[in-house]
Amino acid sequence: MGRPRTPLLDRTRIAATALQLVDEQGEFSVPQVARRLGAQTASVYHHVDGRDGIVELMRERVCAAIDSGTLDLRPWDTAMAMWARSYRAAFAVHPRVIPLLMTSPVRAPKVLEQYERAVGLLLGAGFPRDEVMNVIIALENLVLGSALDMAAPQAMWELADEAAAPQLASALTALSPRRADAAFELALQGCIAHFRTLLPAPASDPAPQP
Repeated sequence: MGRPRTPLLDRTRIAATALQLVDEQGEFSVPQVARRLGAQTASVYHHVDGRDGIVELMRERVCAAIDSGTLDLRPWDTAMAMWARSYRAAFAVHPRVIPLLMTSPVRAPKVLEQYERAVGLLLGAGFPRDEVMNVIIALENLVLGSALDMAAPQAMWELADEAAAPQLASALTALSPRRADAAFELALQGCIAHFRTLLPAPASDPAPQP
């Protein structure tokens, strides 16, 4: 039997298959990836550095959907807000991969390149060096938490007896049908407003000489 024209295994197929498994069941294993691709487990290890290597391939695949061009926008606050929205949209498609990626160090070169650009943007805007990663991590916490919220049921609060919690019931009645989006935008604007306070105050003009 001749060799298949399309290889059963390559890094792209491995990443796509692992991500599909995570979307379906919230987890994956290397043998599962191999079985779904019709290959031997040992063959997968010829293409990736074990399970951690597959996790990084998934990270790279999901992050490829983030519009890194937003980091070229100016001013910095517009760029960071647009980047956060694109980041959230990319992960909202695969929310079940978030716990896997949050517990594994970032190594993928293409992903690190986005961080490099984000750091450069903030340093160029005048942020103190010791605050730059705090800003990025805080924004990521908001983005990834909101991406998970987008996968949650619209009705997250079920009241068996509205009379027992009348104020909550009233607030839920007024809740926007797009509650996840509204909450994200509220928190994003709050974050950006606080980030502005971390910038050094502009130097005042010298007093005119008499």
